[in-house]
Amino acid sequence: MHPMLNTAVKAARRAASIINRASFDIDRVKVSTKSQNDFVTEVDQAAEQAIIEVLRTAYPDHGILAEESGNSPNLTAETENVWIIDPLDGTTNFIHGFPQYCVSIALQQKGQITQAVVYDPTRNDLFTATKGAGAYLNEKRIRVSRRDKMAEALIGTGFPFRGTDSLDEYMKMFKVMTEKCAGLRRPGAAALDLAYVAAGRLDGFFEKGLQPWDAAAGSLLVSEAGGIVADFKGESDYLYKGKVIAGTPKIFAQMVNLLSPYA
Repeated sequence: MHPMLNTAVKAARRAASIINRASFDIDRVKVSTKSQNDFVTEVDQAAEQAIIEVLRTAYPDHGILAEESGNSPNLTAETENVWIIDPLDGTTNFIHGFPQYCVSIALQQKGQITQAVVYDPTRNDLFTATKGAGAYLNEKRIRVSRRDKMAEALIGTGFPFRGTDSLDEYMKMFKVMTEKCAGLRRPGAAALDLAYVAAGRLDGFFEKGLQPWDAAAGSLLVSEAGGIVADFKGESDYLYKGKVIAGTPKIFAQMVNLLSPYA
């Protein structure tokens, strides 16, 4: 395992231990509202600080982009190494005791994601990838599914939740996709959805309104597992635009064709 990836795994496990302890008594967890239907807990914040501490100890000069604490003071447009962190993707699931959430950590080097960890503490599923070296689940190589027909594909997505302005457009996309695929699922943690595409548990995924920390690690998992990730136009600069389509090569192409009108 690449040394930087090993450090990221250590950080993810440290965060997961905090999350797991809190999950045994969720009613005691303090919850705050960032915006409509967008929550943060003391667990998110503690897990993020644990991750940052591990990464800072190993790589003090690296920049950090984290969901709760934002940009580190040393993060500039010229920073070559940037850790992109979501300490608890699926916070709403977590505070309801719905076991679909994860820790997501990625390293961006000179604009490219090169290391990725998505860790599901409820199932002890550790998804990892190093650019050019493949994607793994619990140290076993994973590949995207072999399905190539949309009518047979199981597709993951995410609903708008920070407001209802885009709900009408989403319902149109929902109708288009539901009519064409075998099933549409909305588990509620984008990083884990992308990891599931990489592992062949989902054949594709699409969502609008994502932040870099939602998609950074999962996108590398998908590409290293033989899939494709892009925006709704099929272009590669999706990470900071918030519009993501991922899937097996043939399912991806069909999804872009169906969803490009909503780009």
